Amino acid sequence: MHRSGRSTARSVVVVVLIVSLFVGSGAASARAEDRPVRYNLYFGDLHTHTIYSDAWEGTPWDAFAAATAAGADFMATTDHDSYGFWLSPEEWADTLAAAEAFTTDTFVAMAGYELWIACAGEINVFNTPTFPPVPEDPDQRPAPGCAGSPFDVLPAFYDWLAAQPGAVGQWNHPTYVTNNFHDFVFRSDTRDAGVGMIEVWNWKYTEESYVLALDTGWHVMPTANSDTHSPDWMSSEVRTVLLAPRLTPEDLYAAMRAGRGYATLDKNLRISYALDGAVMGSILSALDSRFVASVQIEDPDGTPEDAITLVELVSDGGVVVASARVRGTAIRLTLEVTSETARYFYLRVSTASNHEGVPGVTAWTSPVWTGR
Repeated sequence: MHRSGRSTARSVVVVVLIVSLFVGSGAASARAEDRPVRYNLYFGDLHTHTIYSDAWEGTPWDAFAAATAAGADFMATTDHDSYGFWLSPEEWADTLAAAEAFTTDTFVAMAGYELWIACAGEINVFNTPTFPPVPEDPDQRPAPGCAGSPFDVLPAFYDWLAAQPGAVGQWNHPTYVTNNFHDFVFRSDTRDAGVGMIEVWNWKYTEESYVLALDTGWHVMPTANSDTHSPDWMSSEVRTVLLAPRLTPEDLYAAMRAGRGYATLDKNLRISYALDGAVMGSILSALDSRFVASVQIEDPDGTPEDAITLVELVSDGGVVVASARVRGTAIRLTLEVTSETARYFYLRVSTASNHEGVPGVTAWTSPVWTGR
C-alpha cells in the first residue's frame, strides 16, 4: 500500500539517529524565531454513534459517561444526518445538552454529526449547532444512495462550512464506503480553511486518500477513529491526538481547524514532530531547500510489543524521503532532507506489534507544509 523510493525532487537524505529516553511531555514549539508555544497531547475519538442514529443502544449521555470513565481527554458523538432529515431536532438538542453537561476541566464532550453527501461520502461536522441548508433544486436534495448531484451539493457544502465561525469538517472513511469525495476536487483557499481532518484509519487503512488530499492542496491532519455503533465507547486502542495549549473546547477545535495532531492505533503513543522548529500542522514561511525533522516518540507502557521499529518521513505523492530503523519504546532522532520542490513532510511510525498484533504501521502525523 505504501510507496517508497526516490523522490522526484531528487532529495538528498542524511539521517542522524540518537536513541535515548524521551524528554518532556511531547510538546513542540512554533518556528524557532517565534516565541515558543507549548502544546499538550490530548487523546480521544472523533467518530462515534449512539441510538440517535444506528447504534445498538445508548444516548449521548451514556457515551460521554463511558468516555470519561475510560479516561479519555475528549470524545465526539457524530450521529448520522442528512441536512436535518435523519437526526430529529429533539435528538440534536439533547446531544448539545449532553456535550455541555459533560465538558469539564478534564474532559471535552463534542456534539457533532455525520453528514451524508450524495454519491460523494460522509463528513463529520463539528463546532456548529446548525445544519447546512437543503439544496433548492429537488434533483440535488440529499437522500440515501446517490440521489442528487455531488458536483453541486459538495462544493455548496464546503462553502457553507467555511462560512460557519469556528466550524470544522472531517472526511470519513475515504475509499472505504464512499466515492472518495470525487478525489478531493472543488478545493479553494476558503474551503480549505473549513476542512481540517481526514481519517487514515476507520476499520481499515486509508492513507492513500490522505496523500491524495494533500497532493490536491488541502491542509488536513490524519485521524484514527473507532466509528463505533455499539455501546463500547473508548474501549479500543484507536485514538486521534490533538495538540493544544489547554484542554478546552476552544483550543481543541482550533487544533482541528489547524490540522495540528496525529492518528495512532496505540492508545497512548506519544509523538513530537517538528520541521525546522515548526510543530506538525504548521506552514513554513521561508522556501528553504534543506529541512531538519526533530522527532521524539514514546510508548509509556514500555513493553517489547510497543517498541518503535521504523520512522519514515513521507513527502509528496506518498514517497518516503528519509527513514530510520530503530528499536525502543522511547526514541529521539533527527532526519535531514534536501528538496527544492517538496510541499509537505509528515511522519509515519511503525511498531513491533500494531493493532493486528503484527509488525506494521501504527501512527501518522499531520504534515509540516514547506510553503510551496
